[in-house]
Order: sequence, then C-alpha cells, then structure tokens
Amino acid sequence: MVAKTPEPPYYVVIFTSVRTGVDDGYNDMAAEMMQLAAQQEGFLGVESARNELGITISYWENAEAIKNWKTNSQHLVAQKYGRETWYASYKVRIAKVERDYAY
Repeated sequence: MVAKTPEPPYYVVIFTSVRTGVDDGYNDMAAEMMQLAAQQEGFLGVESARNELGITISYWENAEAIKNWKTNSQHLVAQKYGRETWYASYKVRIAKVERDYAY
C-alpha cells in the first residue's frame, strides 16, 4: 500500500537490504518493528517490498523523529540482530522530501 503523506516538507528513510539465508525470527521482528515505528512520535507511514533486494521506506515529520527512532531501545536490538544474523548487507539513506505528487 502507498503511504499517505502530508504536504512536503517531510523526511524519508530508505532502507535497502540483501538478506542472508537465515530466517530465524525475522518475520516476527519485522512485524514488531512496523508496529513500534507506527507508535513513534513523528511517524507518517511506511512502504516495503522484498524480492532479492528489500526496500523499506519510512516517512517522518522531521529529522529529530528519525533520530529518536534510530535510538529506540527495541529498535537497537533489532538492528543488532540484523547486522549479526539477517542481513548480508544494507544501506540507509535519509532525505528531505521537498516535492511530491500522485496519480
């Protein structure tokens, strides 16, 4: 589903990843992180797709909300598992959305 975002400006975190072959607990943790992110102040929405390359895009009101999410204690645990178990590689990009349009 396409996230409903407000009029710009707002911020986006683009998380791209390549998974390892280990699935142990991944889907449960991913679902838990989606629920937790949705409860964070400044969270606007999320879009995610996965084939060989996973792409998760989360939308935020401001840079401080992103920083608070990055340092959330439960999210830190998920990040640790990701680095140690679930991801062969990943990249995070953060940007300010200045313009958007839709059809």
